[in-house]
Amino acid sequence: MTSKKTGYLLGVLAGGVIVTGAMAGAAVQLPNAKVGDARFIQASTAPIFAPPPGAPLSFADIFEQVSPAVVSINVTSKVDPGSLRRQIPGLPFDIVPRGAPEGDEEDAPSAGKGKPTGKAPTQQSAGSGFFISADGYIVTNNHVVENADEIKVVLKDERELDAVVVGRDEGTDLAVIKVKGSGFTFVNFENAAKPRVGDWVITVGNPFGLGGTATAGIISAYGRDIGETFVDYIQIDAPINRGNSGGPTFDVYGRVIGVNTAIFSPSGGSVGIGFAIPADVADNITKKLIAGGKVTRGYIGASIQNFTSEMAEAQGLPGQKGAIVADLVPGGPSQKAGLSAGDLVVSVNGQRVRTSAELTREVAKASPGDVLHLDILRMGKAQTVDIRSGIRPSEKELASNDNKKEDQGQGKSGGSAKSAVIGLTFAPLDDPTRRRLGIEGAVKGVVISAVDPNSDAAQKGVRPDDILVRAGDREVASAADFAAVVEAAKKAARQSVLVGIYRGGRTLFLPLKVAG
Repeated sequence: MTSKKTGYLLGVLAGGVIVTGAMAGAAVQLPNAKVGDARFIQASTAPIFAPPPGAPLSFADIFEQVSPAVVSINVTSKVDPGSLRRQIPGLPFDIVPRGAPEGDEEDAPSAGKGKPTGKAPTQQSAGSGFFISADGYIVTNNHVVENADEIKVVLKDERELDAVVVGRDEGTDLAVIKVKGSGFTFVNFENAAKPRVGDWVITVGNPFGLGGTATAGIISAYGRDIGETFVDYIQIDAPINRGNSGGPTFDVYGRVIGVNTAIFSPSGGSVGIGFAIPADVADNITKKLIAGGKVTRGYIGASIQNFTSEMAEAQGLPGQKGAIVADLVPGGPSQKAGLSAGDLVVSVNGQRVRTSAELTREVAKASPGDVLHLDILRMGKAQTVDIRSGIRPSEKELASNDNKKEDQGQGKSGGSAKSAVIGLTFAPLDDPTRRRLGIEGAVKGVVISAVDPNSDAAQKGVRPDDILVRAGDREVASAADFAAVVEAAKKAARQSVLVGIYRGGRTLFLPLKVAG
């Protein structure tokens, strides 16, 4: 409704109204409202906003309070000219590859000259961070500073300071850097008062190089798994974009409840789905980085998988959760303690584990030398295995080991067919085949020489030259062994049989349908 005397009434939201353009001395009144009623608003020369119950009138006070603690981080790093990184959709981190410095004609690439450049190209990238102490310690993401040759920190008052890396943790994508000086405005992590799903949050950061940008939204969910091992992320809908990496998420009291680290985005821009590292995780990790420059985690030397509902059905354990052991590191803590491939881990030190990520996190909490008590199911029977924890290698070392195994496992298809079961044709794992495929003598099983393209195995990625090492609760030494397990599953009226497939130095467990 409109009125020359009362201005413009734009909307009614849960008992509140938005009013704009009201004339001096005029009033806006809802139907049946009286003076003094909460729904009666006296207009003035300034626009009036009455929010719905529970909504803040404005985020301005919060921004004014916390923004001096938030910084923009500009990073320069040298890169391989043949592998200059490009902007990656979904990564909230601004990356711009650049050549030699402007004006340096001697070292700049020149078409047709064929001369090697005198200087390596550099890569300029931008992220965010925030002070957690008055003496210059700043929290950001590891991926913002991991390859940095030079780090510049820009404060709200436009001062630019040099920074050095104090410590980095690849596992949580957190890092701490430091600038010289004192008296910096800083903010604190909030570990006790946990906002609820639906509560307001505000983020401050450096999206696309636009420093000091504030956005607001709500907490959308907790415990999001986005493929990282050591973090259960907070999902927020406050817009974050490239360059927001490492910036803080605040509650309505100006306390840090998360560190922005990733977005889900088909386009590369914000679509309202962002992820933040929870404050308790960030607080714990950053304290360790400041104290020692690195984070040490427990390690048992085992590759594990989620034990899915289909796997549980195949093993006759409906509803069972846990992490199934796929492989053991030779000579590692698990092998020494007697853990076996196919064991199902259901708890660690009395703490129930429902996924492989939960198992990894519980193990990571241990210090080197600590004894971990793993409750397992082996062939359906409960057992306990005590494992003395080692030290978890770096993520780079773990990835390097995996790549070596993949290289060793490459070979050509071959082998004479011996029998076929549920779409799989087998051949013996003899010495010539071992040499061809680079399979060590310790690996036992049968070679899959052919896969029916219409089979469930084909649909789930099984391929020729894979090694079938386990089926059900037993190791497989021949096609007959596998056929017996399949027949037993059929007689037990199970829909699937759980198999262990060895490929590229690793074992993967898959549930394969026994009929259809």
